[in-house]
Amino acid sequence: MSGARSSVIIEQNLFMKDQLPHCQHWRLKRDSDDILWLFLDRQGESVNALSSQVLKELETIIASAERNLPAGLAILSGKTTGFVLGADIREFGNFTDAAAVTASIRNVHALFSRLEALRCPTVAAFEGYCLGGGLELALACHYRIARDIPATRIGFPEVQLGIFPGFGGSARSVSLIGGMKAMELMLTARQLSARQARAVGLVDEVIGRHEELYWAARRAILSKRRSRGPGLLARLSNLTPARRLLAQQMRKQTATRARAEHYPAPYRLIDTFERCGGDRVAMMTAEAEAVGQLMVTPQAVGLRRVFGLMDRLKREGRQSEFRARRVHVVGAGVMGGDIAAWCVLQGLEVTLQDREMKYIEPALKRAETLFRKKRLEPAAVKSALARLQPDVEGSGVSKADVVIEVIVERLDAKQALLAELEPRLRPDAILATNTSSIALEAIASALQDPSRLIGLHFFNPVAKMPLVEVVRGERSNEEALRRGAAFCGQINRYPLPVKSSPGFLVNRILAPYMLEAMVMHAEGIALEAIDAAAEHFGMPMGPVELADTVGLDVCLMVTGTLQNGADARVAKATDALRELVKAGHLGRKSGRGFYAWTKDKPAKLREKAVGHDLTTLGERLIRVYTAECEAALRDGIVADADLLDAGMIFGTGFAPFRGGPLHYLKNTVSTAQTGAD
Repeated sequence: MSGARSSVIIEQNLFMKDQLPHCQHWRLKRDSDDILWLFLDRQGESVNALSSQVLKELETIIASAERNLPAGLAILSGKTTGFVLGADIREFGNFTDAAAVTASIRNVHALFSRLEALRCPTVAAFEGYCLGGGLELALACHYRIARDIPATRIGFPEVQLGIFPGFGGSARSVSLIGGMKAMELMLTARQLSARQARAVGLVDEVIGRHEELYWAARRAILSKRRSRGPGLLARLSNLTPARRLLAQQMRKQTATRARAEHYPAPYRLIDTFERCGGDRVAMMTAEAEAVGQLMVTPQAVGLRRVFGLMDRLKREGRQSEFRARRVHVVGAGVMGGDIAAWCVLQGLEVTLQDREMKYIEPALKRAETLFRKKRLEPAAVKSALARLQPDVEGSGVSKADVVIEVIVERLDAKQALLAELEPRLRPDAILATNTSSIALEAIASALQDPSRLIGLHFFNPVAKMPLVEVVRGERSNEEALRRGAAFCGQINRYPLPVKSSPGFLVNRILAPYMLEAMVMHAEGIALEAIDAAAEHFGMPMGPVELADTVGLDVCLMVTGTLQNGADARVAKATDALRELVKAGHLGRKSGRGFYAWTKDKPAKLREKAVGHDLTTLGERLIRVYTAECEAALRDGIVADADLLDAGMIFGTGFAPFRGGPLHYLKNTVSTAQTGAD
């Protein structure tokens, strides 16, 4: 039976009854089997989120169901974009008082408990995203059905916002599937497929077709089905001795990823589980208090800002309907090969060109390693490798929707290659360079039509760095830029529009930051202490390790491009960098740079960081970093401060909990002025 025909039959079978409440965001139906159907369709929004108004209307609906009990209640989405993405994050900024947040959470607890306590079967049936508050709503139902499609993702992303599940989700998930599984999901923010969720017990039934959602929900209600509940191991994991042992291990694992002073939420969640995980009511009470306090911390405010910045970058990639099918990459080095592999991983067909096959073969091996790391099935790995075609002759150029140049960072080489490619391109193809520092205007001057060249500057490692700078030259075509941004969105990367200028945004700011680290080292400060100071501030890695990761040859080239009348200290540090490069010590990719590298990890002597004032050292590094951010904004490299903050968070990992370098600087100045007053 087709989905359209099924929907028509369902609609014909549904009718209004007993003066159901009129709602703005919910569509209500009560059918001939006396099943009450709730379709969440938030008005004026493309996706569903649990806003205060949505929850208020749900309270009215539940009250009506309590007065006139139906045979069953089913909750589904009225949108094609998924079930519920979570609570409405835009409303979080309204809270400045922890007690007020806790009171609001308790109101939601009471509402979801009333849903859970209904004396009729309740079912949540969904496809697409079921995250955060959406999953917490589903957990308050007796039975959960999910459709098995790639778009269905189920999980708790709250720690990424500086909190943890607060609508009863921490208590219900621990009770339902046990502390070991539930805590792992909440602490990592991992999203599950429908089948994975069924395997751990968050979902009770998995179906394959859209129209089955309705019939499966109806069948579950008429059969009075309920979730199977926790197994023996899940129940044992919630006992006090097990909770203590698990909490100890969880703290150790969390400490390898996040410091408690920077990211308190996961540690508060672990504490709450250790104290109350065996008592759902107690954990619900503790959840409300802890999340209320976390919601108003500076860390949570900063992380919510990061979420908004991410959404801003995603919107940049939705300004064109362009969709690529074929990509041609010229240059099979580390960057070029990894860009090609990433595009293949996103489902595109890619031809990879270099001078000889021997230069392409290492890229194919790295691609296969990446595909296996992403846990693709053997058949999927084989299929992906089939979409990555070596192309020494460059025959893929004329068929490609996107052509990306990723060769040596030399102006003459880039000009010669692009001039040779231009007449072979399709008229509508995107022509892009991955240059990291050379002005786009200089490269484009070799073309018959300079307006068609744009920059698509990826970052290393390509599979981990989510940002791509979309570089605008003086003559770049606006539609080409929009299409380039859309291409970034298509391959799950965040496009950042930047003006062509030496180093663009990210490298321009990183160069003086890393140079300052080298100057500090030349003054006698241990490399390990410099990196530890940056990590103490909140950076994911220090500037020395970052330089090794980027490649010291790249760092030398970028600093050479950006230096203008450098002082003697900087010149000395640059000379030391040049000597390392001359000796072939290029960083991680060569096995040795400032550090020796083994299995992609730098050999650091942590004791060398002992005895240093890490706060003072960190402040010195960040002063250089933020000063260059201010200069780049003045020079119009990006349109506004929000885009600059987004670029530095997603392009360099600037301490996310601080909300971005300019946001941090603004708050630091504001705090200092308040203290002076």
